[in-house]
Amino acid sequence: MRILHTSDWHIGRTFHGHSTLEALGGVLAALTEQVREQRVDLVIVAGDVFDSATPAAAAYTLLTDTLVALRDTGARVVVTSGNHDSAARLGFQAKLLRDGIHVLTDPLSVGTPLTIDDADGPVHVYGIPFLEPSLVRHLWPDVELRSQAQTLTHAMDLIRADLAGRGGRSVAVAHCFAAGVEPTPHLERDIQQGGLDVVPLGAFDGPDYIALGHIHGRQHLTDRVRYAGAPLHYSFGEGDKPRGSWIVELDAGGLASVQWLELPVPRRLVTLEGTLDELLTDPRFDDMRDAWVSARYTDAAPQPDPMRRLQARFPHCAMVAHAPSVVHADDGRSYAARVREARDDLALVDAFLRHVRNGVGAGEGERDLLRDVIDDQVAAEVRG
Repeated sequence: MRILHTSDWHIGRTFHGHSTLEALGGVLAALTEQVREQRVDLVIVAGDVFDSATPAAAAYTLLTDTLVALRDTGARVVVTSGNHDSAARLGFQAKLLRDGIHVLTDPLSVGTPLTIDDADGPVHVYGIPFLEPSLVRHLWPDVELRSQAQTLTHAMDLIRADLAGRGGRSVAVAHCFAAGVEPTPHLERDIQQGGLDVVPLGAFDGPDYIALGHIHGRQHLTDRVRYAGAPLHYSFGEGDKPRGSWIVELDAGGLASVQWLELPVPRRLVTLEGTLDELLTDPRFDDMRDAWVSARYTDAAPQPDPMRRLQARFPHCAMVAHAPSVVHADDGRSYAARVREARDDLALVDAFLRHVRNGVGAGEGERDLLRDVIDDQVAAEVRG
């Protein structure tokens, strides 16, 4: 059996204020064509299908169209919910979808597999929807469920118990933060700050393959426990991470092979650094005009209107940060102390500039301009 493992579509997510719906639609169309070309028997989507618990109508349209297109290839499709999804909203249309598309969002169905037969016999697919301990512990009152580790371990215990009676090959699908992962900074939200705590790898013992979701970068934890990551880049922090899916092959004995299948990147992400003048004029940045750009300009002082100026060269510049190449040592004086020490208006303005410009006071040209402005103001007050 050939299985394609994908996850974290995050339909409806924005990228620095820009809609990703069209780009994601193109990538999912490419994924669907790969399913056809690779003669995939089963597509697994391991949670975070939507980016929000209240997705817009266009997000439902893209999901429905993609699921139907995947089913039209001949593959079966299994979808589970993630922490960004509302299980109720994701699962409400499950019974309306055509045969062969399975949306698994009911916690009580964890120990009951979807069984698919191939030439080598049955393959049992156990879908684990996202299980928030505080919301599901009443379903199993005799089990202590205070953490993700306890909750996922209990779910896997139910699967192992069922599998012991059934026998045969098996796959489990879950959405969690597993031990051994290197998360992308500022991207996988609600992981360690009071959100999803770490689930030990031992919790996933049993099935032939564990298809995980939640981490946006490809992760190979063990031969049988993997993250596919998101099909689209959602952060500059993951711009160098490949996008794609795992193709999992099961033979009569269980897991036979796992291969990575690349997806196209609609628009690459780059981080550029230099003075603002270099970013605006240097030829080495010419081939990055069509990329999503995060710009870090290294001028000593903040520059006026950097975003507008950069977007004239890089239309898809989404982030600008001032990152001075020289950081002046803090002399320990507070802004109030600098103000008290100022002996004239020019020194007062210079104190303000040093406070807001990382210790950089007025340059010689700025001082000349400031003197003129102050002199004009003093003259106007005398005339008045």
